[in-house]
Amino acid sequence: MEKAALIELRKVMNEKAVDVLIIPTDDYHQSEYVGEFFKARAYVSGFTGSYGTLVVTPSDAFLWTDGRYFIQAQKQLEGTGIKLMEMGEKDVPEIEDYIAEVLPEGGLIAFDGRVMSFAEGKKFSEIAEDKKGKLMTDTDFPDLIWEDRPTLSKEKAFYLEEKYTGELTGSKLERIRNEMAKYGADGHLIGSLDDTNWILNIRGNDIRYSPMVLSYLYIGKDSADVFIDGSKLNDEIRKNLEENNIEVHPYDSVYEFISKIKGVKSILINPGKMNFSLVNSIPRSVELIERVNPSTFFKAVKNETEIENIKKAHIKDGVAWVKYMYWTKNNIGSIPMTEISSENKLEEFRKEQPGYLWPSFAPICGYGPHGAIVHYESTEESDVPLEAKGLLLSDTGANYYEGSTDITRTLVLGEISEEARFHFTLILKSNLALSMGKFIKGASGFTLDMLARKPLWDNNLNFNHGTGHGVGYLLNIHEGPSGFRYKIVPTKNEDYPIEAGMIITVEPGIYIENQYGIRLENEVLVKNGVRNEYGQFMYFEPVTLVPFDMEGVDTSLLTSEETEYLNTYHRRVFDMISLYLEEDEKLWLGKITAPLGGKN
Repeated sequence: MEKAALIELRKVMNEKAVDVLIIPTDDYHQSEYVGEFFKARAYVSGFTGSYGTLVVTPSDAFLWTDGRYFIQAQKQLEGTGIKLMEMGEKDVPEIEDYIAEVLPEGGLIAFDGRVMSFAEGKKFSEIAEDKKGKLMTDTDFPDLIWEDRPTLSKEKAFYLEEKYTGELTGSKLERIRNEMAKYGADGHLIGSLDDTNWILNIRGNDIRYSPMVLSYLYIGKDSADVFIDGSKLNDEIRKNLEENNIEVHPYDSVYEFISKIKGVKSILINPGKMNFSLVNSIPRSVELIERVNPSTFFKAVKNETEIENIKKAHIKDGVAWVKYMYWTKNNIGSIPMTEISSENKLEEFRKEQPGYLWPSFAPICGYGPHGAIVHYESTEESDVPLEAKGLLLSDTGANYYEGSTDITRTLVLGEISEEARFHFTLILKSNLALSMGKFIKGASGFTLDMLARKPLWDNNLNFNHGTGHGVGYLLNIHEGPSGFRYKIVPTKNEDYPIEAGMIITVEPGIYIENQYGIRLENEVLVKNGVRNEYGQFMYFEPVTLVPFDMEGVDTSLLTSEETEYLNTYHRRVFDMISLYLEEDEKLWLGKITAPLGGKN
């Protein structure tokens, strides 16, 4: 039986003679995570993952998503009348190929141009043109049927001081204007929230988890304009804007502003990070210089102040995590625990840390079979009790004023199978292989990804997600252009060389459907090593400070190099974290981080 929202949507489509309706996940800024107002795709389909596109025709409905969400989507789409399209799998067409096939001659494609990136919208525009059809981009179709839709956020913004950012807005604007001059751009229009918020040194709570404020920014040669709900701004923010000759305009006025811009011959935009309607508001007489926003590269390389703050954040998070591990290990089987109560307990320990704000993404706490769902989120319906056996996968993060964290540990709650122990050991070896990697400057994540996958590929195993991603400084927890993956995803720009100062995750995993999942994730800092006649060598320094659960590891399979690295890492964890623990917690941490014997 079809979902009620889908039935109502088709009625509206019929009234407006729409042949294909596209509903992406995005907000007006192409954000990965979106505020409640923008969760239209989830409202219509029932699929709640952070990535996916719904395509509806008069007779069919399909949901495209990637490997992180295949299992979750299968469950959530059951009985909705919406079919899952597993992206990247055999015989699964690309969205544009499917639409090109089903759109009739002279047909109508509809999508809200404000929630579709210009790069994606351009593809659909070309399909409509090929079929001598039309586009409808000025209608928010879900809004026509969504009676109790949440409103746009009215949360207050806050200013991030130089002691956290390490660089003032004026300096950032100067660097960006220098890049604009290189490209011959008179202006630079920015739609992506992490870029605007980084440049202006502001943060907020308009998007759940990601601490950002809904806004657009236009940078001219001598002045700038920000489009934002003025009621969110405090005196500190207004002072910073005024000092940098930045004028404040109403949030929605950006379309009219850019359509009437004068004296500008060329504007720099990132077509993948700006919505279709906004780009089409730029006068045709203005040349579009399509490049990645300069701030995307600038903010990926953390300055010394940010790095020191991030290390402080990881000490705080390490303390919370060790307390959580100790509490879990010592109470499992003796007091009631569930997935939700377990993640709440970790949150409780994080709240004890000074400077804590809120989680940096939706917590993943999957016990047993739920651990095999890569981006599982526990609900009241899915929540299960934890028992003194099996594996618990916990992937969570925190936002502190000193930065954001992202960490995964798989905990052994009791007896596990030999197969699970072997898989656990492979994932640890995978994590260590990449973390221990040394490489020459110029390498990208594509070069290094195989280090992590080799232990699995040698055993004919794999994981269907990237091995790691860049981490923003109190911005997006998933930040480009850095990352590790073995296949190219053009929109992610991950062919960009890895630079010293980047913070990247290392998070291999293995997922055995209906049994368990194992993922082990550390954040690492890219550092310069030896420089000689062969070039600049580089390496990774771990910034996450949480022990691995060695109860899941067959230590006989570890090499002497792996053992030495692990012992050094655990010694560092103990030295940095034990200072903040109670005596019983400290004694326990000493035992689980004790040196291991080696094997050649």
